[in-house]
Amino acid sequence: MASNVAGSSGPVAYIADILGASEPALRLFYTILLGYPLAYFHRTYLFGKSPCLQHLFFIGCGLTLGYYNYGNDMIHSIISVLFTYLLLFTMGGTFNSVIISFVFNMSYLMFGYYVTGTDDYDIKWSMPHCVLTLRLIGLAFDVYDGQKKESELSNDQKKTALRNCPSLIEVAGHTYFFGGFMVGPQFPMKRYIDFINGSFPAKTIAGKPSCIGAGLKRLGVGILILSIYQVGNTYIPEKVFLSDAYVMEYPLWKKLIIMGLWGKIVLYKYIACWLVSEGSCIMAGLTYNGKDSEGNDLWDGCANAKMRQYTTSSTFAGLIQSFNINTNLWVAQYVFKRLKFLGNRYISQAAALLFLAVWHGLHSGYYVCFMNEFIVMYFEKDFESFLDSRFPKVKAFFMGGALRPVSLVLMRVFVDIMMGYSLVGFVLLSFGKYMKAYSTVYFCGHILYFGWPLLAIALRKLIPRSKSKADKDKAQ
Repeated sequence: MASNVAGSSGPVAYIADILGASEPALRLFYTILLGYPLAYFHRTYLFGKSPCLQHLFFIGCGLTLGYYNYGNDMIHSIISVLFTYLLLFTMGGTFNSVIISFVFNMSYLMFGYYVTGTDDYDIKWSMPHCVLTLRLIGLAFDVYDGQKKESELSNDQKKTALRNCPSLIEVAGHTYFFGGFMVGPQFPMKRYIDFINGSFPAKTIAGKPSCIGAGLKRLGVGILILSIYQVGNTYIPEKVFLSDAYVMEYPLWKKLIIMGLWGKIVLYKYIACWLVSEGSCIMAGLTYNGKDSEGNDLWDGCANAKMRQYTTSSTFAGLIQSFNINTNLWVAQYVFKRLKFLGNRYISQAAALLFLAVWHGLHSGYYVCFMNEFIVMYFEKDFESFLDSRFPKVKAFFMGGALRPVSLVLMRVFVDIMMGYSLVGFVLLSFGKYMKAYSTVYFCGHILYFGWPLLAIALRKLIPRSKSKADKDKAQ
């Protein structure tokens, strides 16, 4: 379907050319920034007013911003919203409605990727549609959970379950809320309804909502991260691995260092968008999460990135858990934990990562990336278990006392390099490009991670468990 969005002309195209960015990317960023005046307007004039009025405001804003970016292609999101609502209205919260919603929304998303896909990362209507897909599938699950007994629900499900099917205007308002429609964050319908009904705080004693300052602070961090990305990308561009200098001239150690720095820089692009988008959700008041120990309002209910953890974590698990948090939580709640009946954590984890790969798109690079994540996480957990059972004193020596800071720095460097290694497929996407990048570093990451399970079998047979560890396990 053709879009009505204008071609590469006008002020947006001119500024994009100066910044070295694509026009769709800059248009999208402007749209995310517009969430701040819209959030301020809502917070000042509409918060606590008629729910219907608020729903209509969000629907109007979301559709207008969507049309600015994608023109007539916005019809695809409207079709998905109407189908999901009619499905829940007619079938209610049944297992069949969950299955139909899942199949329909994922199939429509795959159709979108098929008709819009190219060899590069595309900012087209399929991008916000991937956010919409999770939101609508999650809605079907929540209505289904709401029909169960309270005792049958997990703690997570109790927070999101819906006893009644939401109205069409509620579903549309939740979908097109300007703070989360384009790039996230994900948030459940129940949080949205509580927000609309005024369950979250309105104003502080001073008369000004505390969420305003918190939202602007998040915006500032997002702009800073985006600036770092812009500067870093000029020195280490996203396709640096395809350059003749990288392939032919650099030694292996330098290639790996560049790969690690590249991974940090390329992630900043996504993190910046998540932070800026989250800030408008904070300013609107959607992210209220209770109070801290000193009685201050917490606005981290939809936190999508933890920058301190991202900056300091020395493990893959900690690093992965520090960004795109709400999508990871969604997959954990609606995919990983729902596969508990399989009886194997690794099978459930592999299935969840496969779902993430399919959800991201049809490019083979996505599947390579999430396969890398699976084997990296397996290696990290199994290697730590090996050290604990065979060399606990050695581990304690390096991780305690004066050597601990040095060990953490070395671990951080290793994690950064291998995180960049794992992201190569996600960014380069096509087989020829990421294979060229991996071949220049001799597939060292794949040799390490795929080789470890076989090596671990031999090492566990050759090296006995430490006596202290064996005695402790026996005592338990």
